[in-house]
Amino acid sequence: MDESTVIIINNDGMGMADAALSHKLISTYLNMLDLDDRLPGAICLYAQGVKLAVGGSPVLEELRSLTDKGVRLIVCTTCLNHYGLFGDLQVGTAGGMKDIVEAQSAAAKVITI
Repeated sequence: MDESTVIIINNDGMGMADAALSHKLISTYLNMLDLDDRLPGAICLYAQGVKLAVGGSPVLEELRSLTDKGVRLIVCTTCLNHYGLFGDLQVGTAGGMKDIVEAQSAAAKVITI
């Protein structure tokens, strides 16, 4: 695990594509992190990215596998509340912007996808 790396996901998927492709890309990306043992210290989900950690998300299994391996998954509480999804959180820990800023500040490398 690379504790010095934090990944930011602020979209409901990866890239500027239709939902099916965007979800396929993020699923493949998360799988590659997991399978290749390129584990970041944390993944922060905010804005529409929080939709990936709630019921019905196409990447719940991938996120669960990463958290089971020790990756800290921080899901923005403000964003969950904004979308009315707080009660649907399935994986990760609801955290505030302070938690996200602390994770970013402690990282040597922050990757936004």
